[in-house]
Amino acid sequence: MGPMVNSQSNNGLSEEDRLLLEGTFTRILDYLASNSNREVPLATIHSAIDLYTEMDLSISDGGVDVESLLSDIDAYLQHSVKTSHPHFMNPFWGGPPVSSLVGEFISALTNTSMYTFEIAPVATLIEQEMIQLMSKFAGYDNGEGTFTSGGSNGNLMGLLCARDHKFPDAKFSGFTGTPVAFVSVESHYSVEVAANTLGMGTDNLVAVESDNQGKMNVADLEAKISEQKAAGKTPFCVIATSGTTVKGAFDPLPEIADICEREEIWLHVDAAWGGAALLSPTTRNLVQGIERTHSLCWDPHKMMGMPISCSVFLVNQSGILKDVCSHSSSAHYLLHKKNAEFDMGRMSLQCARRVDALKLWLTWRSVGNQGWAEKIENYMSLAAYLTKQVKQEPTLELVLEPEFTNVCVRYAGHNLSSESQDDITNQIRTEMFERGKFMVTKALIDHRPILRPVIANPAVDQKSLDKFISEITTIGARMEAVLPQK
Repeated sequence: MGPMVNSQSNNGLSEEDRLLLEGTFTRILDYLASNSNREVPLATIHSAIDLYTEMDLSISDGGVDVESLLSDIDAYLQHSVKTSHPHFMNPFWGGPPVSSLVGEFISALTNTSMYTFEIAPVATLIEQEMIQLMSKFAGYDNGEGTFTSGGSNGNLMGLLCARDHKFPDAKFSGFTGTPVAFVSVESHYSVEVAANTLGMGTDNLVAVESDNQGKMNVADLEAKISEQKAAGKTPFCVIATSGTTVKGAFDPLPEIADICEREEIWLHVDAAWGGAALLSPTTRNLVQGIERTHSLCWDPHKMMGMPISCSVFLVNQSGILKDVCSHSSSAHYLLHKKNAEFDMGRMSLQCARRVDALKLWLTWRSVGNQGWAEKIENYMSLAAYLTKQVKQEPTLELVLEPEFTNVCVRYAGHNLSSESQDDITNQIRTEMFERGKFMVTKALIDHRPILRPVIANPAVDQKSLDKFISEITTIGARMEAVLPQK
């Protein structure tokens, strides 16, 4: 078969297009079915050079035929990490529900953008419905928001709203004085990116100490604010975290809100990871006080399992985003008076923007509020089970009591030095990864390596966790046995 052509059949598709679609959807079904097989490695590991050499990524002048494209898809799937695999516990996400995949397909099929009701009539209504629903969960009774690319963009939006709150003329004439914002030492790296992008300077992003559990130290926050004011600088934003990246810690929002209200400082919370705690009555206490914040970001593409990307930025008062995103007033060729209240382009830094709300809406419609609560509670139960198993294994160390589904563990062995424990912990992670057995994050706590399995994948169960414990203890014992004798 030669290169693809554009000849149309009676149904509007060329024969080549039909064959490509049929072949692709067959592969999608096969891929979904194979992901649940825990006996199959979750990844086939190659070096970047070897993989680049093995795959044909070149573009020809004349194009290729359907069979070649399907072979390309086969190769892509073969070498992709199976993020729905029962042993995938690496980042904060896992296998998406089928309803969300359907939403992705339909979003791509209809190929519209979110800037106006005119071009995306149903999509804009769905997005606003999701924004209002999630605002209610957050306690933002008069809130508004927009879907974004992720928590990094949400943190930027939070800083931008805070800037406009404290420096309303900054959008026209730039900053006056020296603005400073405050973040925990456990905050996500995106806050530095946001400070750089905003032009406030990363030196004016003040790090606040945290306690042993990873929570922001409120006394140190107060002290740092006083120090900056005494130096002639203007505190304008505190960024708290609900669900830190490594420890899964939740900053004490009521105490932080007390300070921000007294000092008239905008309080943004990075709830990209921990926002899902709002969905269950048993975990909502983790985000107590979130209704007193001014803005937040929340990623349904994390614990809620939506395909990336699916992230929401919310503010507690309507009208804020239209003021902050002031670019929208000049787009006469795009934004008109008719249905203006439904034009999402007036509330976003982006113009062209994917319909990410559809997949979330379809899944929420499917599972209901109770379904989300049950999912979160199941993840918490599995994290508690893993914690118990770690504590019962004498060669493992639970580095800290988990608050969420982040479980931080280290290989302790038998009377090993800290250096030997660290070396073996590093080697365990490397071997598991290279064999495609498990994927978990390696991170540092107090400058020492730990393994951080995180429960956010619906395929993970107790059997997965038992296997994980067996794997790390077996590898660790083997490595410990070859250490030089004291």
